[in-house]
Amino acid sequence: MTGAGREKEGAAPEPVLSVERLSVDFRVAGEWTPAVRDVSFTVGRGEVVALVGESGSGKSVSSMSVLGLVAGSARHRGSIRFHDTELLGLGHEALRGVRGKRIAMIFQEPMTALNPVYTIGKQIAEAIRCHEKVSAAGARTRAIELLTKVGIPEPERRVDSYPHQLSGGQRQRAMIAMAISGNPEVIIADEPTTALDVTVQAEILELLRGLRRDLGSAVLIITHDMGVVADVADRVVVMKEGEVVEEAPVGRLFAAPEHEYTRRLLAAVPKPPPPGAEPVAEPKPEAPKDTTLRVRGLEVEYPGRLGRKGFKAVHGVDLTIGKGEVLGLVGESGSGKSTIGRAVVGLARATAGSVEVCGTDVTGLSGRRLRAFRPTYSMVFQDPGASLNPRWSIGDSIAAPLLVNRTAGRAAAHARVAELLEQVELPAQWAGRFPHELSGGQRQRVGIARALALEPELLIADEPTSALDVSVQATVLRLFRELQDRLGFACLFISHDLGVVELLAHEVAVLQNGRLVEHGPAREVLANPRTEYTKRLVAAAPVPDPVEQAERRRLWREMAAA
Repeated sequence: MTGAGREKEGAAPEPVLSVERLSVDFRVAGEWTPAVRDVSFTVGRGEVVALVGESGSGKSVSSMSVLGLVAGSARHRGSIRFHDTELLGLGHEALRGVRGKRIAMIFQEPMTALNPVYTIGKQIAEAIRCHEKVSAAGARTRAIELLTKVGIPEPERRVDSYPHQLSGGQRQRAMIAMAISGNPEVIIADEPTTALDVTVQAEILELLRGLRRDLGSAVLIITHDMGVVADVADRVVVMKEGEVVEEAPVGRLFAAPEHEYTRRLLAAVPKPPPPGAEPVAEPKPEAPKDTTLRVRGLEVEYPGRLGRKGFKAVHGVDLTIGKGEVLGLVGESGSGKSTIGRAVVGLARATAGSVEVCGTDVTGLSGRRLRAFRPTYSMVFQDPGASLNPRWSIGDSIAAPLLVNRTAGRAAAHARVAELLEQVELPAQWAGRFPHELSGGQRQRVGIARALALEPELLIADEPTSALDVSVQATVLRLFRELQDRLGFACLFISHDLGVVELLAHEVAVLQNGRLVEHGPAREVLANPRTEYTKRLVAAAPVPDPVEQAERRRLWREMAAA
């Protein structure tokens, strides 16, 4: 990026937003509990400031406080000034004149932020009419213009689409269109690229850069992704446990971080090799390469409804994973990655081809034969919060495969649960806890423990670290590698994070629109991709190095323009 902030790191732009000694407390069980303590930072005109830190660091509470969006049980102290206006304590009507019009918010999850029963056009038009005197027809015309500006295809048609009819990237673009409808001076973007695949993420970040350039807006971006920080930020504010521990221009922070916590954050980020790098020798498992998974000519088609034609998600894919090997399956959202994983474990029906696990064609199994074979493979899901029963203790969830498959009685299952919890580095006495009592990383460890309960030959891991903080992700990945080395299971690892795949996988398979377009040793494919599609994927993946990221962004722009 070549913004003014990066060209002149020493020149401080005029502050538009100033947060001074902000403290936020929440009333919990009759007592005030601090969430943010004495936080101070500024955002200058036309500047991109990144507020970074792990979950619970206070970054979202700090940013939400700017627009008075923190829960009513909170107590605020300090000062938040927009130009000369003090926002803390500002009356509802006065704050309403600032919120959305002069300071806009882009939320993390557009599917929950957008109303599912209204079209996106109606919601954007409503935002416009809240701040401008314009007719319904005029607001609709303006909504189409905004959808065009944020790069949504066929805006005249998409304006009448409901949120569920758009992809994740398109929903995020619609949220951005709503946010910029009032030409705001400040845009607050709360984790705007979380869970998006690398190419969509690159497009959203390019869009934010363009808005900063075209509107002159200041941007406060809240994120835990240090690659995103390296890509867009001029200045970085690092938070830990509710306090600011470091603040610096982006170049200086990445080159010479001063605080130990910042150094740990940067060290925890998996980093794919730069395009064109010389690949190092690919590590191979020592065990003989007995085939654990063989997929031949796999096709999966979802039937159409109400007379509509079905959709073919997977087209004739061939894959092989040897015993003890990890195959990384990568591609954009909608490429068919998760569908293949679900087809392997029988959660999606193969319409053609075969899936063999340990020499047995599982596509031909049903009833008792399928149930008897299922302990051979298992799955770790993307969201452990959704895949763990909230009414069961974590011990019950881990024991369920043992009891359902009758491989252990209750006493033996209890002992096995304690063993598995210790394997994933959780205390055995936590077996009685419930999922809501654990952090996201701890819940994911429970998901891994449950998947390993029956000592499967094959593990399917579907985006198991996509929503985790970088340090938690690093811990889970280290644990995964240790367990895989020790237990020797084969693994199909599905991810859009190329740094994670490069760290874990022996080989990589690249999917595009349900078709296999490239396959080979992981570091060779990621360092020297052969196909244009894989080259775009690699170039789109942000890395925690502003200098290298600037070169990646240049390559990505060239490829996108070609």
